[in-house]
Amino acid sequence: MPVKNRFAEMLPEITAWRRDLHEHPEILFETHRTAGIVADKLRAFGCDEVVTGIGRTGVVGVIKGKTDTKGKVIGLRADMDALPILEATGAPHASKTPGAMHACGHDGHTAMLLGAAQYLAETRNFDGTVVVIFQPAEEGGGGGREMCADGMMDRWKIDEVYGMHNWPGRPTGSFAIRPGAFFAATDQFDIVIEGKGGHAAKPHETVDSTVVASHLVLALQTIASRNADPVEQIVVSVTSFETSSKAYNVIPQRVHLKGTIRTLSKEMRAMAEARLQAIAANTAATFGAVAQVTYHHGYPVMANHDEQTDFAAEVAKSIAGQCDEAPLIMGGEDFAYMLEERPGAYILVGNGDTAAVHHPEYDFNDEAIPAGCSWWAGIVEQRLPAA
Repeated sequence: MPVKNRFAEMLPEITAWRRDLHEHPEILFETHRTAGIVADKLRAFGCDEVVTGIGRTGVVGVIKGKTDTKGKVIGLRADMDALPILEATGAPHASKTPGAMHACGHDGHTAMLLGAAQYLAETRNFDGTVVVIFQPAEEGGGGGREMCADGMMDRWKIDEVYGMHNWPGRPTGSFAIRPGAFFAATDQFDIVIEGKGGHAAKPHETVDSTVVASHLVLALQTIASRNADPVEQIVVSVTSFETSSKAYNVIPQRVHLKGTIRTLSKEMRAMAEARLQAIAANTAATFGAVAQVTYHHGYPVMANHDEQTDFAAEVAKSIAGQCDEAPLIMGGEDFAYMLEERPGAYILVGNGDTAAVHHPEYDFNDEAIPAGCSWWAGIVEQRLPAA
């Protein structure tokens, strides 16, 4: 099954949907316009059920096959939200909302799943049920968690769930996937070092919080270099160093550090948190200061399930001729919450030689649409074959 001719025919229409979404980006859960367009199109396609407001602003559409009582219920998920970035593409369809843009291709994901939904509603060449899931707030808001918390999986009796993300640097329309841990857990931390401020000419009368914090920034790197097994993947990054003083001649009372920890297993995640707490407390105590740590658990590790990964790869091979092994990715993905509730898999589709995601010059490559739509359709038609 190469790229379906129907999607080549639909390319101009789906491209127009995608570019309209790109012009009107919406952040986190504020995807009201996008969700409205999605819901209207799903109804126009003839979906058997369309429900809005799942996970606050998520949309779910249900498409029943020729015999909906025999096959499984397959969930297909696309994300809808944009990023708080000022666009610099100069494209005719560039964002009309200053400070917001689709810099990760969620406009493309939404458009591709809409295209697949239209095709599946037209043909219904499968036995079972398809649940198309349009999720808000992937970019840090945990929209996937919210949709699951709303009971989505049980309400529609979803058996398996599949997701997709475009990937710059891969040939357009090519695919890559891997079983097991794929995207990292994304935790964040705040550390406030409380010392004793004073005059910069009298350091002996102070507990210099900048010196303490500087030692701590370096000491935290030993989590990766000395506490983690060298064959494991971990990132510890301090990304902000802010003092309570702006003067040249004042030693600040307080320093606020911010950062992130990325891990690919529950064990590494727990170890990293414990070591950060201990290193912060003991480094501060060494200098007579106090460290207050606030640790924020972000998205969990996104791990593909073996059987569904093999199946997803076979569908990709039938479209593109091959499916490569994807690299481990230390970025986060809240599709992890759905994969914790149901077996499934997440795949990458090539976006060609474009700017990286989250870059102000990034744009989704519309030439990837037929391959992406064909993969969605192939998942359904091959997983739920019609009798």
